[in-house]
Amino acid sequence: MIPADEFRQVLGHFASGVTVVTTTGEDGRPTGLTASAFASVSLEPPLVLVCVDHKAESYPALRERGRFAVNVLTAAQEDVSRRFATTRLDKFEGVPHRAGALGVPLLDGALAQLECVTVSAHPEGDHTIFVGRVEHARDDAGEPLLYYRGRYSRLSGASP
Repeated sequence: MIPADEFRQVLGHFASGVTVVTTTGEDGRPTGLTASAFASVSLEPPLVLVCVDHKAESYPALRERGRFAVNVLTAAQEDVSRRFATTRLDKFEGVPHRAGALGVPLLDGALAQLECVTVSAHPEGDHTIFVGRVEHARDDAGEPLLYYRGRYSRLSGASP
């Protein structure tokens, strides 16, 4: 089997967008994490997936809540991505957000937002693949934040 460090290095050659996946805990407090393992699954019905590490602070809430939002970040939101990638106690402090139609936190200024109801969860290795049916979505103009070879990046020549 390939060593984890080598696997991570090879996968780093795949550029991805950066998202913050958000939900609320049992106590109603918002929680979230930075995720680049996000993809569309189906148009009919509209399904997306996100992969979440079992060690993530938000993992229990994502598993139990049954709903989540995917906030696609803009190039100007690198600081938001870094904040949600940490183990800070209150990642939402100072980050403007509002509750969406499903009651999940939506980050102000995101390039796109999808509010989802979890339809299945598949534990695989040290992550769980959450599949969500998109109930509400919105998009805005801007340049996406990208992650490539362990660093944040931008599209060259992108138009807003």
